[in-house]
Amino acid sequence: MLLLVAWGLAGCSSTSAQDSGGPLPPEQAAYDVLNYDLDVTVAPARERIDGEVAVRAVVEDTLGVLVLNLDRRLSVRRAWERGENGEMRRPTERRNGQNELWIELGRSYVPGDTLRARVTYEGRPRVAPNPPWDGGLTWDKTPSGVPWIATSCQTEGADLWWPVKDHPSDEPDSMDLAFTVPDTLVAASNGRLRSVERASDSTKTYRWHVSTPINTYNVALHAAPYVRLDTTYASTSGDAVPVSAYVLPSDSARAARALPGFLDQVRFLEETLGPYPPRTDKYGLAQSPFLGMEHQSLIAYGHDFAPGGLGYDASFDALHFHELAHEWYGNLVTVADWKDFWLHEGTATYLEALYAERLDGNSAYHARMDHARESMSGGQALARTASTTAEEIYHGDVYHRGALVLHTLRYVVGKETLRTVLRRFAYPEGTASQGEVPFRHVTTHDFVQLAETVSGRSLDAFFQVYLYQSGLPVLDTRREKGRLRLAWAGTGSASFEVPVPVRVEGRTKRVTMEGGNGSVAAPAGAEVTVDPKGWVLRRQQL
Repeated sequence: MLLLVAWGLAGCSSTSAQDSGGPLPPEQAAYDVLNYDLDVTVAPARERIDGEVAVRAVVEDTLGVLVLNLDRRLSVRRAWERGENGEMRRPTERRNGQNELWIELGRSYVPGDTLRARVTYEGRPRVAPNPPWDGGLTWDKTPSGVPWIATSCQTEGADLWWPVKDHPSDEPDSMDLAFTVPDTLVAASNGRLRSVERASDSTKTYRWHVSTPINTYNVALHAAPYVRLDTTYASTSGDAVPVSAYVLPSDSARAARALPGFLDQVRFLEETLGPYPPRTDKYGLAQSPFLGMEHQSLIAYGHDFAPGGLGYDASFDALHFHELAHEWYGNLVTVADWKDFWLHEGTATYLEALYAERLDGNSAYHARMDHARESMSGGQALARTASTTAEEIYHGDVYHRGALVLHTLRYVVGKETLRTVLRRFAYPEGTASQGEVPFRHVTTHDFVQLAETVSGRSLDAFFQVYLYQSGLPVLDTRREKGRLRLAWAGTGSASFEVPVPVRVEGRTKRVTMEGGNGSVAAPAGAEVTVDPKGWVLRRQQL
């Protein structure tokens, strides 16, 4: 998702019923979704949807009720449970004034059973107040006045527009999607397009299939009078990846000129992290009426097919790059709980700097990190130890501070070591060469363990201070007797020993900080600059 701070937004007005994640209720922990089959009819003139979702899940604990999530703006018509004798209608109930939908099952399921249920629903879904940061359905118009519709629901959850188990820990293994829209529109979504069916009532139904696991907040509908730009991308895996960009007719020429640059970004990320993850489906882009989102295999793109897009001077389309980077960090590897959300956003932001470095050299890399430092907010820990909702963690600066943690880690362990960590976290050793695409859930602990393994050093104190403390460390300095003495403070009980670069009379030395203390020769009158390039993340003293 996009940077909240960079656009001066104070925050969202979500209530607890419109906030994804948090502790998983035992009734939802008792099953794991295998497939959703979602079928939605869209009525733009009435800003209304009618839908049906079929759920197939494997039961992992004794279960007598199916609990899904659905925003209370949408009404449930009925629910069915499918058993040996066909489908039976089941009683449904809303509980606790929240968005939980309780469906009473006809029997008690035990671990290993397969549960199948179906829900039909209808209504006027929440209109996104400020997409994509504050999401829902966007009902817009193209410059020519034709309906332009898009979904966005990262922090609020997919239950804003369809019945779902709304928690990042459960991704369906696959999905089937069908969207019926007026025949003046094209409906773009995740996965591969299987068919387009025209009906006698002036509508078309677009049927899509997602062949890989997918975050439910990434399930997307984009509908507009799109034209489709098609080509093929030769992946580093050897696969020929279908490419489809859904753009407004008035922007098709600019989009066609921008597409090779977008695919160069794919190439860079493949070379850095491993093959493009949803390559069996497609690389997709849908022009959107809001700035952007990392919808899997269908990036929501609302920039102007030009460099920039994220508030800093870039020679490349940074908006597209950021959302594309999430295909690896966010979609391939996904946090099981929002408490580790920095792994998505901090890494995607840091990868922007690596691409800037590839294109324009070391100065461009540092300019991107300087922008992150200037934009960074403070006051909250970057990661948590307890289960957290998306809204709670989103305001902890998972973008800028997260990227700067990786920037400092690069200084500590070295550029190539960090690149190895980032690549192996996306594709564990052997998986890429064997053609595997390891879609999976990850935690901060997993990342720390890998970083320690690859670097061959303990990094517990580094991550404890930078991720789990609300405040940043402070570097105390003083000059005495011809030396500059340095000491880390504000690090709690951690043995924080991050080295510090110091430039004395034009020569930079890496000062080791054993026990949190270090010193370097600095004769009286010598010009001394601590950390001249801004490698080490710390709180600046006033």
